[in-house]
Amino acid sequence: MEVDADLREAEFSRYLQGIPYWQIPVRRPLWLVHKAKRGLLPGDESVEVMGGRVLNVVRRLAREHPGETIAVVSHADPLNAAWILLDGRPQNEREMHRSGMGKAGMLQLDLEGDTPKAWEYIPPPQVEKPASAAA
Repeated sequence: MEVDADLREAEFSRYLQGIPYWQIPVRRPLWLVHKAKRGLLPGDESVEVMGGRVLNVVRRLAREHPGETIAVVSHADPLNAAWILLDGRPQNEREMHRSGMGKAGMLQLDLEGDTPKAWEYIPPPQVEKPASAAA
């Protein structure tokens, strides 16, 4: 197992840490600028930069381990950004949340060399809620 800093969460998330979601617009007003256009603020990343860093790791690993199956773990926003780049979709906030990456969701990527040839989102498995202890 390896750790790669390029698989980290979105840089802007540090600005939001510790704030309940419903308080963000009031307590972290730069969030509105971030939502309007990612990458305008210092410490914020565009969809291209964020998704690009994830895809660069994948391409590097594919070159280093040809023909092997590799699992790369990251966070929802960087994986969504990578998916947007792969699909060639518009790089905006609407696309970041239109096909959101669920917790434990996977983006399966098939490469030929280090070139993406096919990709598919695999949603998280459905887990039944445990029966109540009182039942």
